[in-house]
Amino acid sequence: MTLPNWITFSRLLGLPFILYGLNHPTDQTRWICFVIFLVAASTDWLDGYLARKLNQVTDLGKFLDPLVDKLLVLAPLLALIELGQVPAWGVFLILARELAIAGWRVNPNLTSGISGANIWGKLKTVSQITAIALLIAPLPDVWQIPSLVAFWLSVVLTWVSGGIYIWPQLAANIWSSTEKSTSAS
Repeated sequence: MTLPNWITFSRLLGLPFILYGLNHPTDQTRWICFVIFLVAASTDWLDGYLARKLNQVTDLGKFLDPLVDKLLVLAPLLALIELGQVPAWGVFLILARELAIAGWRVNPNLTSGISGANIWGKLKTVSQITAIALLIAPLPDVWQIPSLVAFWLSVVLTWVSGGIYIWPQLAANIWSSTEKSTSAS
C-alpha cells in the first residue's frame, strides 16, 4: 500500500473520537471534535496531492478515497441527527446519493473503470466538510441558520454532483444499447 493510501486510511482513525465526543457533547468536546474533523478532512487534500506528486495514483486509492470520505461525512452527520441539529431526511438524501454512486462505480456494466472525482465531486466534498464543521463547532446561536444553510447547500451539491457524474455515462450506455439494437435489426 502506498503512502497516500495509508494517509487516506488514517482519516478513519479520528471517527471514534468524533463520535464519542458528539455523544458526550460539551463545548470542550465539540471543539476537540471540530479540530479532529478538520485535521482528518485536510488529509483528503494531502493524500491526493502526494499521490499525484509521487506518481502513486492507484485504483485502490481512487476507490478508497471516496469511500473514506463518505464515512468521514456520514458518521458525524448521524451523530448530528441524534443531537437534533440536522433532519434525518436530509442526511438520508446524502446517504442515498453516496450509496448510488458507490454502486455505480463498482458495476463494470455501467462504467469503464474506476474514475476519480470531478470538480463537482470536489465541491460537494468541500461543502459537506464546511457544513459539518460549522455544525460540530459550539458556535453562538447566530450561526445556527448559516450552519443549516451550509448543510442544505451541501445536500443540493451532493445531488447535483451525482447527476453530473452519472448522466454522461448513462447517456453513453443508452446510446450504445440503442446502436446495438439498431444494428441487430
